[in-house]
Amino acid sequence: MKIGIVLGTRPEIIKMSSIIDEIQHSENECILIHTGQHYDIEMSKQFFIDLNLPLPNYNIGIGSNTALQQISKIIVELEEILIKENIDIVLVQGDTNAVLAGALAANKLKIPVGHVEAGLRSFDKDMPEETNRILADNCSNLFFVPTDETAINLQNEGINHKMIHVTGNTIVDACQRNLDIAIEKSNVSSMIKYEKYITLTLHRAENVDNPERLKNIVNSLLNLKHNIVFPLHPHTRKSLENNNLYEKISSAKHIQITKPLGYLDFLYLLSHSQLILTDSGGVQEEAITLDIPCVTLRYNTERPETISAGGNVLAGTNEEEIRGNIEKILNDKEIYDSMVNAKNPYGDGTSSQKILNIIEKSFENNSVQIKESNEILDFKGYYIKEIAEDINVKEFENINKYHFIEQIFNNNVPELIEDETGLKGKIIIVKEFEKQI
Repeated sequence: MKIGIVLGTRPEIIKMSSIIDEIQHSENECILIHTGQHYDIEMSKQFFIDLNLPLPNYNIGIGSNTALQQISKIIVELEEILIKENIDIVLVQGDTNAVLAGALAANKLKIPVGHVEAGLRSFDKDMPEETNRILADNCSNLFFVPTDETAINLQNEGINHKMIHVTGNTIVDACQRNLDIAIEKSNVSSMIKYEKYITLTLHRAENVDNPERLKNIVNSLLNLKHNIVFPLHPHTRKSLENNNLYEKISSAKHIQITKPLGYLDFLYLLSHSQLILTDSGGVQEEAITLDIPCVTLRYNTERPETISAGGNVLAGTNEEEIRGNIEKILNDKEIYDSMVNAKNPYGDGTSSQKILNIIEKSFENNSVQIKESNEILDFKGYYIKEIAEDINVKEFENINKYHFIEQIFNNNVPELIEDETGLKGKIIIVKEFEKQI
């Protein structure tokens, strides 16, 4: 089987690194297609080398164009590549423009799409990533979701439960894989001034491009009594300078601003932090994977599992809320220890192996290939039913042909749908089709 992987940013490369390893150690062929989003070919080449990964087979090199220009160029280039290579399945990860373009291009060519980290939802369509996630999921055939909650998000949107697979998140695999490399290769410890520190990342447009929010965040940092290491994104620096905040933060003795760090240096920095302060989605996942308490500078998150697990809190951008949460965590050993020991909701580091096994099995039983229909089915509608008999999902759907369970409610709470899920005493929502003779 020939597996095409479309990726465009460093987080995608990081989260796909362990999947690439698994494919390389199998009998399958891996075709890496790098869109070159955000940085040039030489920089991306070095990043693959640093992570001990094979170099991409193709580099489209779209650069930092507008979203529409990026997506358009990727689709045009991918059409030729996917046809030329005769790809059997395309894998995309996350919610970037490369993900959306990859999923769209493959879908139009009737090539199955596997979406790694599917089902995440912030329920905030002002975020461009949210639109990318939703559209990519609607173009996909296999959904590799990190948690039960993300699976239920897809069930709520009418995705066939047979195509949804809870695999955990490959960020756990990646952290375990790449932390060993970081410990071996990183020299970042020699440049850090402090023995104990908070790592800060700040880059989201809704924070750095909003003068009031940015000022509140900076004021909260200036009034903290804890050391902070702040790898500064160029766009964030420009916003700080434009709002007369850069000099204030750069002259604070307890804040060390560094240039943007490479991934291995950044991973090492995170792993030795007391606490992580961030507005990044991926860093929230890395924090709980590395057992570091996290305070998130946002009012919502597509990683709610980190909060329900107890390893992360939302502080918004209110000065008092930010400072209060940090002080509460760092000054209360019981709270701190409970966050350190929060159970990781994203699995045990075997997600990549599970994903490849599911792909191989799906091709063996011919369940993922896009096929022409050989029978006419009319959509009759939905119905709701309370189940009295002792029966599971698979048995119900075998007995009731062309009836597909879309949702299960157990005591009014939605439940993950699996073949062996028992239905007795539960309410189900069913999509019904009727065969035309």
